[in-house]
Amino acid sequence: MLKIDAHQHFWKYRPDDYGWISEEMSVLKKDYLPEELHGHLKANGFDGCIGVQARQNKDENDFLLGLASDYPFILGVVGWVDLQSDDVEKKLDRLSGHPALCGIRHLVQDEPDDKFLLRDKFLRGMKCLKKYDLCYDILIFQKHLQAAETFVKQFPDQRFVIDHLAKPDIRNHILEPWASGMKRIAKHPNVGCKLSGMVTEAKWRDWSKADFRPYLDVVLEAFGADRLLIGSDWPVCKLAGEYDEVIGIVRNYMSRLSSNEQEKIYGGNAMRFYGLRE
Repeated sequence: MLKIDAHQHFWKYRPDDYGWISEEMSVLKKDYLPEELHGHLKANGFDGCIGVQARQNKDENDFLLGLASDYPFILGVVGWVDLQSDDVEKKLDRLSGHPALCGIRHLVQDEPDDKFLLRDKFLRGMKCLKKYDLCYDILIFQKHLQAAETFVKQFPDQRFVIDHLAKPDIRNHILEPWASGMKRIAKHPNVGCKLSGMVTEAKWRDWSKADFRPYLDVVLEAFGADRLLIGSDWPVCKLAGEYDEVIGIVRNYMSRLSSNEQEKIYGGNAMRFYGLRE
């Protein structure tokens, strides 16, 4: 079974395209491309990765899908489409011709409307994804979990993956109400969760593996080994740790599980949620 880093990003840095990269994130203000990632993947035993959109514009899909065509280890791409647009099916028709497209994501965490996921136009666009057999990545903060549960309840046949554990308050070691929200949304069997993005929710450069254990305990109990996916969130993870360190957090924690359970988390679940084939 393939081992897959289920969440990372590529970009050619331009300030206008990546306005979310602030001055304190200066380490991210450079190009991050497949050649650099490939060494990290090989060193950590991964066969490939899922490239995830990092900007919401018409060029992002062509950029990522182009990289996937040039680099076979990019096994899938989670792109962006304006699901609220009137011609959403036309856009999905065009993109679906590329075999690497496996999912869609919207930067919901940045929307001023905390109930963005429940907008009528967005829900209308979401109905189109199943036709194209695409997963939907849910990028939210913990404050959005109630709306997210109402959202996924409306699409029982749609595959969903929550990015970055819905960003709990690891920095302040606070579990609730995040834990209760994750347990509720995990009751929907079509929802998975990525073990990614944790270090950037902790105190940058001042964390220990023990800081993450309570949060990993919650999602392992809630989702089980069948619905968890490992992801590095490279290069964003570099704000708080290097690739090996970030992967090591999950690897160390999951070492208690059976080899079959670990295989699912390290790749099998990514293949299933994103419809990938060996």
